[in-house]
Amino acid sequence: MEKLLGLLRITVIKGINLAKRDARSSDPYVIIRMGKQKLKTRVVKKNVNPEWNEELTLSIEDPNIPIKLQVYDRDTFSFDDKMGDAELSIKAFVEAIRMRLESVPCGTIITTIKPNRENCLVEESSVIWENGRVIQHMFLRLRNVESGEIELKLNWIDITGSKSV
Repeated sequence: MEKLLGLLRITVIKGINLAKRDARSSDPYVIIRMGKQKLKTRVVKKNVNPEWNEELTLSIEDPNIPIKLQVYDRDTFSFDDKMGDAELSIKAFVEAIRMRLESVPCGTIITTIKPNRENCLVEESSVIWENGRVIQHMFLRLRNVESGEIELKLNWIDITGSKSV
């Protein structure tokens, strides 16, 4: 608990134009990894534009470790097919939390991350102060696949007794 900074709630909102891995569609799910932690969404049957709206929570000890996201197609009689991957850094997000903003108006943009070669962002992603919390909404372009994007929202949860950011 001494090393724990807090919890990162990742809402996996939806997939957009994911690759077809079965005859006409795919049965996608998402795996999120950070260090030794591994979380998984449910499988959405026969859909290349799935809506998960699932909240997955990671324990954050080191914000320098990237979060890795992999999308798979569930297969019944063989290994699941890869449908792409992405990586995201939470450094800017954690830096915004460390600012300890309290009196800024709701909707204030704290910082904006631009897409570049080092990240998988489709478009600019802003870290925002919203309803007393720091949040970040983003679209990630999947790599190592012909098409596909994943929409996510990040939300920080402070833990009493943790090291804190």
